Amino acid sequence: MRVVIVGAGEVGRAIAHNLEEAHDVVVIDRDSTLVEDLTYSLDVLALQGDGTERETLEEAGVDRADLVIACTDHDEANVVVCGTAKTISDAFTIARVRQRTLLETWEGSQGAFGVDFMVCTDLLTARAITRITDLPATQDVDTFVGGLVRMAEFEIDAESPVAGSTVHEADQYDSLTFAGVFRGEEMIVATGDTVLQPGDRVVVIGSASAVTEFARDIVPATADNGNEIVIVGASEIGFQAAREFEEHGYQPRLIEQDSDRARTVAEKLPNTMVLESDATDVEFLAREHIDEADLVISALDGDEKNLLVSLLARRLGVGRTVAVIENLEYAELFETVGVDVAINPREETAEEIVRFTRADHTEKVAMLEHDRAEVIEFEVHNESVLAGTPIVEAVTDLPDGVVIGAISRRGKLITPRGGTVVQPGDHIVVFVDAAVLEDVIEAI
Repeated sequence: MRVVIVGAGEVGRAIAHNLEEAHDVVVIDRDSTLVEDLTYSLDVLALQGDGTERETLEEAGVDRADLVIACTDHDEANVVVCGTAKTISDAFTIARVRQRTLLETWEGSQGAFGVDFMVCTDLLTARAITRITDLPATQDVDTFVGGLVRMAEFEIDAESPVAGSTVHEADQYDSLTFAGVFRGEEMIVATGDTVLQPGDRVVVIGSASAVTEFARDIVPATADNGNEIVIVGASEIGFQAAREFEEHGYQPRLIEQDSDRARTVAEKLPNTMVLESDATDVEFLAREHIDEADLVISALDGDEKNLLVSLLARRLGVGRTVAVIENLEYAELFETVGVDVAINPREETAEEIVRFTRADHTEKVAMLEHDRAEVIEFEVHNESVLAGTPIVEAVTDLPDGVVIGAISRRGKLITPRGGTVVQPGDHIVVFVDAAVLEDVIEAI
């Protein structure tokens, strides 16, 4: 497949990196430094130019492209790229935007602007926040097969009841599969003998009830996993997160320093208490009992502000902190100094867009640990190495680094075991080491 990506920022680069092995990828950017860097670091054709101009798109071979992805930092430019591409090709077009109003306009008139699919970065991030905070101790959460299967990544605390246990000892659940363990820079495919160490981040796949039960069991009994949620910053992400929490039945508090913005969001959020103040004012935080919150989400404009608020919240005794970060390189730093979860909007966007590049096989994709591994859902066809063969035999035809996490057969969840025979038409959720991803997709 020929893919043209306009914008070589973090989103464009992440997508290009994901596609470079299996597809013919062209990346366009106006910044010569970014173009030169891509030329030497990825197996793609990097072109300097303005992707909104027809001449540049023609130079990139858009007329032969199957997919055009517009992911610059400017909404209007991305829409123009898609509209222009449509005039000279039949390629499927994807535009990344930040303005929710633009998304709403597009949703109200499918096909508008020449955009076939629109991804709203801030809305995706807000939904990721609500998914992650719905379970205690989670680093990442996603659902598959229409919600029948849930994947979650948990950090094992030193006080956790399963710390020091083997997977075999920890696995007390009928419909749960331990898929992988991230330990520092190492990725381990989980087996019964794998010992869960403090600091490990373990990935499990199974029914929603089993994952929820596991989440509650691994958190120390003294932890308070209540529903007291505080959002700091009425940025678009903060506002959308509050709205998502309202829709899930929560009544969050939202702190915003700007009077006009606080008044505006208060009128739109009937079940959210909006407080006008500086979130770094310790006296205010004490007066409002923020220290008693179970969760504080920092959604201010600026990584340093979000780090400061998160660390202050932890010092006050808040149970869990989530911070929005713009610079992906800060993710590990944030989590190292005590922020429980760092969410990068650009990473969420790249994940959503990559899903479209695997339309032939893959129903859904979730990237883990900054694309070190993926959890993918696909429908089994007759030609698949898995079809008609017990799993214990079929996996010998797959590279190392693959775990079959769950099977859905005609809407019923099946927990895979060695003797389970996969049938054509089954939907399978698989954990895959990113290093062998393309080989696995080809085989299945």
